[in-house]
Amino acid sequence: MQLPADEPIATATLDGAYDTLGSYAALLERGIMPVIPPRKNAKAWKSKIVGSEVRNAAIAACKRVGRRIWKRWSGYHRRSLVETKMHCFKRLGSRVKARTFDRQVAELQVRAALLNRFTALGCPKTVAVAAMG
Repeated sequence: MQLPADEPIATATLDGAYDTLGSYAALLERGIMPVIPPRKNAKAWKSKIVGSEVRNAAIAACKRVGRRIWKRWSGYHRRSLVETKMHCFKRLGSRVKARTFDRQVAELQVRAALLNRFTALGCPKTVAVAAMG
């Protein structure tokens, strides 16, 4: 992970490609609760495996209420909102160029300010001409 080891993180929302033993083990080792959708053909892990409780609960919930509801209930759907915003930032340049986390944050803050300015310039100002009635 790129974040410092002492950085507190409550949850990590990752896509289905991270539905692996290694991902769950790495996250839980740091005390991070993984929010990873199980693959569509996922089978429950044995109880001895690190992360099996979390993953098996996600599999059971997906079977019980469906993947769509599980994604809303778990907060997984917010990931797409973040990805959309990152896409907007990246459109301002080909990619995030900074290598360290602090510099990436600073770079994205500058891009966010630009994006907000562009958004403000492009928003129409609506004025009521006459009252309906």
